[in-house]
Amino acid sequence: MKLGNFSVSLAVKDIAASRAFYEKLGFTMVGGDQSKNWVVLQNQTTTVGLFQGMFDRNMLTFNPGWDSSKATLPDFEDVRELQKALKARGLTPNPAADESTTGPAYFMLTDPDGNPILVDQHVPSPAKH
Repeated sequence: MKLGNFSVSLAVKDIAASRAFYEKLGFTMVGGDQSKNWVVLQNQTTTVGLFQGMFDRNMLTFNPGWDSSKATLPDFEDVRELQKALKARGLTPNPAADESTTGPAYFMLTDPDGNPILVDQHVPSPAKH
């Protein structure tokens, strides 16, 4: 099972202070909009999203279809296929992706310790072979 690009999404109290802190660690902004209280920072292949007022908790995030530089992969497992496989393993996404659709979609899981895991596909579904 290939979940795609990994990042940590942090629920922050002060987006400017958090961004300044991570930039001192060598991260640079690669996406987002600080005026809308979210930015994505990267240091080599490590990605951290900072979100003020959007999430209650820190979250693990996977992006099917993306590599670490957000380039679309030519071949990847669609988010709905990942969801079906995880359901078959006894996990219950909440919310779940609509399996009758194609293209961008997401689902969420919660680990046994209450940590949210977001599987968020931003790109079109891969072509069927």
